[in-house]
Amino acid sequence: MKLNEIRDNEGARKPRKRVARGIGSGSGKTAGRGQKGQKARSGVAVNGFEGGQMPIYRRLPKRGFKNHFAKEFAIVNLDSIQKALDAGKLNAEEINIEALLKAGLVSKELDGVRLLARGAITSKINITVNSASKSAVAAVEKAGGKVSLVA
Repeated sequence: MKLNEIRDNEGARKPRKRVARGIGSGSGKTAGRGQKGQKARSGVAVNGFEGGQMPIYRRLPKRGFKNHFAKEFAIVNLDSIQKALDAGKLNAEEINIEALLKAGLVSKELDGVRLLARGAITSKINITVNSASKSAVAAVEKAGGKVSLVA
């Protein structure tokens, strides 16, 4: 093979289609746009337009709302804390948000960490979180621990 013999693969380069250049070209007259009408013209945007009838997004009822001020907490449950304690990932003396992040129980802090009461806790722990359910606080105190809340 020589440099002067190098060629593109067959069909790799395709000439552009020259439209509206006479009936003999195969794409003359309407230039492949079909017949007359709005879509045959330039500058058409008809997405969501339903021919003048009331669009579906206006016919359907609106429901609910999104509270932009609602706090989104990262959730940690008692059973996952107990599992981490058993595995030696957490120190029962002082569990805080940084320790939970380091142990991998919480991936992101978000607006804070909330303690929930799924599962059981047998170890005596001192935990500091942003929020906790009443049943989670009761379960920790029953085990002899303490829950501290930070704003």
